[in-house]
Amino acid sequence: MKQGIFTITENTALTKTVYRMRLAGDTSDVTASGQFVNLLIDGFYLRRPISVCDSSEGLLTIVYKVVGKGTEKMSTMKCGDTVDILTGLGNGYDLSTAGDAPLLIGGGVGVPPMYLLAKQLIANGKSVSVILGFNTKDEIFYEEEFKALGAKVTVATADGSYGVKGFVTDAMKDTAYSYFYTCGPEPMLKAVWKSSKTSGQFSFEERMGCGFGACMGCSCKTLTGNKRICKDGPVLRKEEILWEN
Repeated sequence: MKQGIFTITENTALTKTVYRMRLAGDTSDVTASGQFVNLLIDGFYLRRPISVCDSSEGLLTIVYKVVGKGTEKMSTMKCGDTVDILTGLGNGYDLSTAGDAPLLIGGGVGVPPMYLLAKQLIANGKSVSVILGFNTKDEIFYEEEFKALGAKVTVATADGSYGVKGFVTDAMKDTAYSYFYTCGPEPMLKAVWKSSKTSGQFSFEERMGCGFGACMGCSCKTLTGNKRICKDGPVLRKEEILWEN
C-alpha cells in the first residue's frame, strides 16, 4: 500500500451517472487487475474505495458511479485538482489459472476492473470473451473499449433494450470458456456461481471503513473462516465462498 497525491487529468461522464476519472501520479503499487484504490474526498471522513479500471506508468483510470454525496462530489472535480489516494489495495486476480479462453463477466460498476484484466489476458495471448450486464441500454459503458482490445463482447440488458435480453447468466449459457472472472453486485455473483461450468474468481463489492484490514468491517464467510474483503480479497475463488441464505 502506498499513499500519494494524484492530479486529475480527465473527469468525463460516460452515462448519466457513471464517470471516468484519469489521474496522474505514482502507480507503482498497482500490480494486479482487480485491485482497488481509496480516495480521500475533501469534506468526508471515510475514503471512497474504487476499483482500478486501468493503470500504466504514471497514469491511473477509475470508473465510478454517482450513488451518494461522496461520489457526487467526485463528479464535480476538475482537471488540475489533486486527490490523496491509497494505491495497491486488495489481492487482485490470478491470471495463471485462466486457460486458453477465459470469460470475463462484469455487472454495472463491476465492469471497470474487467478492462485491465482483459488487457492483460489478451497481452498473454488468451482468447478473451466478455459479458457486460446492465439494466437498460442507457446504462451501457465501455463496450467499444473492450472491443478495441480484441475481446469478444456480449452485452445483456435486463429490460431487453440492447443485446441479450436478461441477465449475464442468460448470456453465459451459449458461451464456451476455460475459466471465468467476475465482478458485480452480490446477487449477480451468486447467480454466476450457480450457473458457472468451471472454476473461477469473484471480486466482491463491499462497503469498507479503512480499506486495508484494520477495522474488520467488510468480513465475509469462507470455508477457512472469515476473510476481509479489503485485505484478503476483494478476489475470492469459487471453491472457498460460503453464501449466506
